[in-house]
Amino acid sequence: MKRSRTVWVALVALAALVLAMVGGAGASSHREAPMISEDPVADNTDVYAWVRNPGTAQSTVVLVANWIPLEEPASGPNFWKFGDDALYAIHIDNNGDARQDITYYFRFQTQIKDPNTFLYNNNVITVETNGAGEAVNYPGLNVQQSYTMSEVNDGNRTATRSGMLTPPVNVGTRSTNTVTPYATLAQAAEYSLGNTGIKVFAGQRDEAFPVDLGSIFDLLGLRPFNDAHLIPLPVEAGVNTTDGYNVHSIVLEIPTSRLVDKDEVIGIWSTTERRTNRIYSNNSGEQLSHSGPWVQVSRLGMPLVNEVIIPLGFKDRFNASHPVNDAQFLKFVVDPELGELIPFLYPGVVVPGEPRNDLVAIFLTGIPGINQPANVRPSEQLRLNTNTESGFPNGRLLTDDVVDVEIQAVAGIFCDGSPSAPEEGCAGPTFTSEYNMPPNNALSDGVSGNDMPFLSDFPYMPLPLSGYDSRN
Repeated sequence: MKRSRTVWVALVALAALVLAMVGGAGASSHREAPMISEDPVADNTDVYAWVRNPGTAQSTVVLVANWIPLEEPASGPNFWKFGDDALYAIHIDNNGDARQDITYYFRFQTQIKDPNTFLYNNNVITVETNGAGEAVNYPGLNVQQSYTMSEVNDGNRTATRSGMLTPPVNVGTRSTNTVTPYATLAQAAEYSLGNTGIKVFAGQRDEAFPVDLGSIFDLLGLRPFNDAHLIPLPVEAGVNTTDGYNVHSIVLEIPTSRLVDKDEVIGIWSTTERRTNRIYSNNSGEQLSHSGPWVQVSRLGMPLVNEVIIPLGFKDRFNASHPVNDAQFLKFVVDPELGELIPFLYPGVVVPGEPRNDLVAIFLTGIPGINQPANVRPSEQLRLNTNTESGFPNGRLLTDDVVDVEIQAVAGIFCDGSPSAPEEGCAGPTFTSEYNMPPNNALSDGVSGNDMPFLSDFPYMPLPLSGYDSRN
């Protein structure tokens, strides 16, 4: 473990050196595949995982999974919510075999208290709580959503709780702040799962990870490097596309001992499933049924993999696949298209050729000595060493700069190879890479910061933006 900590400190120091030159930034995987882009309620956008108090008896793992990309806060009267006809899940692989060992399932149910009004809330929203301070009712809220959460360990249901409430969305100054501050309404929606030590929250939060989607998907534009692009433009500061938008989050905090088996490294990913048959309404407009087996329609572990690594013709297949079958996608990591685009669109930048075994370690196996399970089967998961400090790619903190780090990683800053012989590819990851030099280690979308502050306590994600204050 001493060696693991030493190597990880080296990685953190190297990443810090790189990021110091470009500033912080972050990103999310939004609308990454053709089919899921038409089903935003089922669209996973981000997964985060980190350890609090690693190596102590108080150690906990925080898991955050987000859905519904780029929510306009003022999207009433039918404000965004979790889907009643979807099965949301967060999976844990604790032995490296690319199969889930522990899964947390979530099913939501919406109650319309008064169907004879178009209003989301017909009065100022307040909250009624039980003796533990947990919400049991939101008076004034007309569209109330509750949910059931179940923990399944090796096929056995080990914990469950029903009747938990999602807080109202942040409607605006009159609806959610006049009598009870929104922070109080949201805090009441934090629940405990019996005597398991598990905390859970599900509801709307601020979209907290900035990224310049407008420039990146305009032929991989990086505004701070506009003058170096094949189609040059004046240099500009990055533009945060996600400022002003919300997401829906499920946040768990779990005792580390409850997740770890024999290996201190765990893998994490989230999924959404839908029934094969969905009939929404009859001639009277009444919802009828959802039937048939559950099928997976969305999946997310490591950030940006499906968005920029998996080609268009395989994106829907990736969303429907399971980590144990990820060998079919290995070629896109070993020889990523982005690795060819960077030197083409930014002439003069030398990027390693295939095989990219450095990227295989980062995206598929974990890095040896840091977050690679002892008996790993290559698969796309967010891997977390629960016995040491967290930071991407060892888990993912809310403040980690995944856009810049991943662009720079594809540019080779962790490649065990030489820029004088890029055709030889990378033997694996190293922290003394010859590619760790400008401009490779300075590539950035130029976006940093967030428009809402993070919380220092559970559920950590920032409070959502108000519909009344939206200027989108």
